[in-house]
Amino acid sequence: MDLSDTTEVEVARRAARRRRTGARVALYGLVLAFTGMAAFPFVWATITAFKRNQDLYNRANNPFVFNLDPTLEHVDLLLSGTAFPTFARNTLLVGVLVVAITLALSLPAAYSLARLDMPWGGAMGIAIFFVYLIPPSLLFISLSRVVATLRLQDSVWALVVLYPTITVPVSVWLLMGFFKTIPREIEEQATIDGYSRFGAFARILVPLAFPGIVAVVVFAFTLSASEFIYALAFVARTSEKTISIGVPTELVRGDVFFWQSLQAATVMVAVPIALVFNLFLERFITGFTMGAVKG
Repeated sequence: MDLSDTTEVEVARRAARRRRTGARVALYGLVLAFTGMAAFPFVWATITAFKRNQDLYNRANNPFVFNLDPTLEHVDLLLSGTAFPTFARNTLLVGVLVVAITLALSLPAAYSLARLDMPWGGAMGIAIFFVYLIPPSLLFISLSRVVATLRLQDSVWALVVLYPTITVPVSVWLLMGFFKTIPREIEEQATIDGYSRFGAFARILVPLAFPGIVAVVVFAFTLSASEFIYALAFVARTSEKTISIGVPTELVRGDVFFWQSLQAATVMVAVPIALVFNLFLERFITGFTMGAVKG
């Protein structure tokens, strides 16, 4: 190889390095841009929560910085001037109970439809999932009769009864797909080792389906904490409200919006949910993707 060939190779290598560097910079820039877009509402809400009224409502002030010293008065209004602690306790109660009911109903149902050789199993699974596609506004009248019959009006227990009608269909569909990804040979080996069908299900399949269970838990709890229509329709007493309706009804009074306290509630609810969600993010994605592939 002569000198000219060596020079051409070096030039080609430099050009390739520049292309790789440019592509990497473009990728990182794109990721940073999307990260900024996703984080912007949360950052803006955090800044707004600590702004003084004179700072927030002055059009000449920059809305994204503290033009005046920050204050905790709006956080104090949220915690002591409203029933926010009660809303949070009710939300946690509803979420935990709905998750428990959802798992208790969806795990055996999904296992039966996925594992037992029933000619109508696939059609039944699709029919269960279609229930989730019915708009809540169409189910409102029939569910109101159920709530009235059970005498649960203006009670947090009405939400515990109603929310599984939303969470169970999706959870059954999701877990069906996940159980189908587990080889039947594992279950058959467990029965050979002396386990009953229930024992193999409880001791072998449920631990293997843990990512799918995590996805169901996150889905059911998040929906219970954020659902608005049923909570607004069936609960009116302040002592029974959840965060999704308690915060807006307490902090929106006529045409007066307590913006800073509303944003403070947003931050206080979002932070713990985001932390817990990130702890199980990998398993959550695994559960949804594996369930979707085989569903």
